[in-house]
Amino acid sequence: MDKGAVRTERLEFQSGGATCVGYLYRLEDDSPKPCMIIGSGFGGTQDTPSLIAVATGFAQEGFCAFTFDYRHLGESGSLPRQIVSISGQQEDFLSAIRFIREHPSVDERRLGLWGSSLGGGHVISVASKAPEIKVVIAQIPYNGFPKKSGHSWWQRLKLLRLIREDEKRAKKGIQPLYIPVVGHTGELAVMVGSDASRTIAGMQSKTWRNEVAPRVIMEMAKYKPSSSARNVKASVMICYGEYDKETQGPQTKELIESLPKVEVKAYPVTHFEFYEPGVRDGIIADQIKFLRKMYS
Repeated sequence: MDKGAVRTERLEFQSGGATCVGYLYRLEDDSPKPCMIIGSGFGGTQDTPSLIAVATGFAQEGFCAFTFDYRHLGESGSLPRQIVSISGQQEDFLSAIRFIREHPSVDERRLGLWGSSLGGGHVISVASKAPEIKVVIAQIPYNGFPKKSGHSWWQRLKLLRLIREDEKRAKKGIQPLYIPVVGHTGELAVMVGSDASRTIAGMQSKTWRNEVAPRVIMEMAKYKPSSSARNVKASVMICYGEYDKETQGPQTKELIESLPKVEVKAYPVTHFEFYEPGVRDGIIADQIKFLRKMYS
């Protein structure tokens, strides 16, 4: 198989009144292939190196991979920008499924979902609503806020104040109040840690921005993908980090125990190390083995 023959096709689809942009990765051979529909993590975009690596890796092995940007982010439409909506992103996933299954290069009988972090929670929730999905790969999946975080009590108090201010702005229809997605320990950001600089460097792309409207945090506090996991008919692979402080063990264990058909793979790394080339290549290889087994 020629691993240099991957081609990409820019596509647009409608979701909830927004125009979403996606890219289909596939080999030059246009015969219908199983397709993995790929969603990014919190505030992520499809042109970050880690998502490109996943989509390219799947396509090189003979699968189709369809990445897309959620509304308000990246190349997709909808104002204001840099808004994360749990319900909106799930709707975008469902719209992406309905759209890409009609593509002539896609085998509509063999559709799968892949998501990381918040996207890893989404693929569980979406699969519970989409019985046509055959396989799911949930990487470091979100299943509720961690019991412990890198924020001090004073930072949590300040963050709560910013959330309330941003919610007021949303009700008034004025420009959101933005905070960083990732920050150093001591900074006021959604996720903080000592490896922030390395994380930010690994996310660099034309469209990714290290900022988000904090209003979503209250919606995320109520979001538990495990609550709908028992309705998932697909075979699921969970990949988690043993030293993950963002999507921690108890929440991940709860999600795993809620799934009817699940395989689990643990890695001795942190949350953000999943996106580093030296780690992610091995993880992608494991995920490809899972897909081959499921689609054989």
